[in-house]
Amino acid sequence: MEKYDIAAYVWPSYTGDESRTRIFWPEGIGEWQTVKNSSPKSNGYHWNRKPLWGYVNEADPFVMAGQIEAATAHGVNVFIYDWYWYDGRPFLENCLNDGFLKAPNNHKMKFYIMWANHDVNHGWDKRLSDSVQDLIWHGAVSREQFEIIGKRWIEKYFTRPNYYCIDGKPVVSIYDINNFVQGLGGIALAVDAMQWLDRKAKKAGLAGVHYQFIRWDGNIRDQSGFDGKRIDNESELVRLLGFHSVTNYQFAHMTNVNRDFLDILEDIKPLWEKIRDEYGVTYYPHVSIGWDNNPRYQNFIPNITTNNGPENFKKCLVAVKEFCDRNNVNLITVNSWNEWTETSYLEPDDLYGYGYLEAIRDVFCKEE
Repeated sequence: MEKYDIAAYVWPSYTGDESRTRIFWPEGIGEWQTVKNSSPKSNGYHWNRKPLWGYVNEADPFVMAGQIEAATAHGVNVFIYDWYWYDGRPFLENCLNDGFLKAPNNHKMKFYIMWANHDVNHGWDKRLSDSVQDLIWHGAVSREQFEIIGKRWIEKYFTRPNYYCIDGKPVVSIYDINNFVQGLGGIALAVDAMQWLDRKAKKAGLAGVHYQFIRWDGNIRDQSGFDGKRIDNESELVRLLGFHSVTNYQFAHMTNVNRDFLDILEDIKPLWEKIRDEYGVTYYPHVSIGWDNNPRYQNFIPNITTNNGPENFKKCLVAVKEFCDRNNVNLITVNSWNEWTETSYLEPDDLYGYGYLEAIRDVFCKEE
């Protein structure tokens, strides 16, 4: 294929501009606080990474201008922003609204949103994450709230010239399908809400909405169809809801990541084929850099991907490029641009430098 869209997820927590982040990171620099204050565990394990660009405010348009230049120079031409809505208002919009969209060069790359509509507990707060799991915010929303959200998406994002579209339709991903359906009152009412947003988008001069399903492990969680019968497989749920495509967010949702990266890759390659065959809509393949969320905990968490340096990540990119070429798809989702505390990020650090970005450039960017 001539053109590939490399879309990296953006975790918009690296700013103190959102006041509610102080609940988790009181220093006022967002989750950089967790990265900066990493310390050895009781067993001696020490996750100790430092960003080459420093603990920058990613809601600053001048910071984002530099990141856009670095991303596009290495073949990353789409950012997928994690987007949140809690207690009737947006959360962590600053990095997108004030950083990316106000960067003078944001026209150089596309963006779209993934509605990260999961519940929130104290998992982001290292002081409490080992022991306290009290619910802070629900991710499910009512139809009334969904209409407020949908109008916001259209007005602030979908109508922008650099919003990422497929077949002319702005793309929006749904992260937690269970919260989505349950909040709206069931599958039939969820379909009605999705069709409402599609109509609203068309009234705004767009071609409609491209709904992208985020697949986890493929298991159904207490969903029933229009006639009340239990749905037997997730592909049926995707069909009933009218999704147009499927992708993933993390290898950790797809297989056991507590092992060597190349062993993980051997499981992922056939899984790409399986998802493509089962869901009946276009599958846009996903790649992750690794997994280790020890920075978010005081105690050691023995769930770590090993041997996942840039050279082996490059092997994964070669494999996914071959998949795209065989199946005539051009969008690849990547975890991620900046999931530092899950150890799956493209941003340069003091361990590998620009190695992961260079791997993308080497595989997907043609020589001039």
